[in-house]
Amino acid sequence: MASNQLISILVLVVTLLLQGNNNNVVEAQLTTTFYSTSCPNLLSTVQTAVKSAVRSEARMGGSILRLFFHDCFVNGCDGSILLDDTSSFTGEQNANPNRNSARGFNVIDNIKSAVEKACPGVVSCADILAIAARDSVVALGGPNWNVKVGRRDARTASQAAANSNIPAPTSSLSQLISSFSAVGLSTRDMVALSGAHTIGQSRCTSFRARIYNETNINAAFATTRQRTCPRATGSGDGNLAPLDVTTAASFDNNYFKNLVAQKGLLHSDQVLFNGGSTDSIVRGYSNNPSSFSSDFTAAMIKMGDISPLTGSSGEIRKMCGRTN
Repeated sequence: MASNQLISILVLVVTLLLQGNNNNVVEAQLTTTFYSTSCPNLLSTVQTAVKSAVRSEARMGGSILRLFFHDCFVNGCDGSILLDDTSSFTGEQNANPNRNSARGFNVIDNIKSAVEKACPGVVSCADILAIAARDSVVALGGPNWNVKVGRRDARTASQAAANSNIPAPTSSLSQLISSFSAVGLSTRDMVALSGAHTIGQSRCTSFRARIYNETNINAAFATTRQRTCPRATGSGDGNLAPLDVTTAASFDNNYFKNLVAQKGLLHSDQVLFNGGSTDSIVRGYSNNPSSFSSDFTAAMIKMGDISPLTGSSGEIRKMCGRTN
């Protein structure tokens, strides 16, 4: 009799433990309704600020989208890219992929201030960046999607991880495939997400070697780019050119049409259409904008799921540039 009671107690304990674990799993999942009650005006607050920023400077849409991408590729979508350097750690903002090119921090800071006034201590900077990235795409005519939220903010950042994890503009196709695979993104996801280069601009230093040294490039396009990007290193390094030469301020599928025409600005752009395994995906997107839009939104949601901090991990920063 006693042994039966002991077995019953053990079964009950195990059941409760399992239920507890299941609850933790549920709590750890990002959802689109995480702030529905705690900060009901969050989405409209972010959207208003992003629309205003993009209206003032269309390039800002690409900059914010790039911030989110560079955040997620370094230890997950945890807002670490937003942290300034401190005496205890060197942040990601001066890593090679971000130095002199990552921008939009002021827009995120302004959004955070507005959100803090409405819902103090509730919404993470990581989530604000994720929502702002979506709103940037929409503001420039791109597709909409429901952003999953519930992330918390990292308390540290890693310049070393930023240097090693973020794909370089000189990447080969195999390097791109490997970099994206390392964070759980497929080759198709990689090509779709590369389509973010339908907006934004790049610095001469990132495409100089391509326009002077590579042969898989439209000659007239190369000549045009050379006019504002001198051959000599150190001369005009910061001069800008649109990543999408056709419609630089519109989120569309012209980026892929440009690749087919050998007008990819970066080496890492044109390798997507250069006789390799991704040619068919690029050609498909160039012919079918709705296919690109649906794959891009699915890939953005998938990228937003990379290693988020949830539950009691991390914190909700009061200011995005520093930890509490």
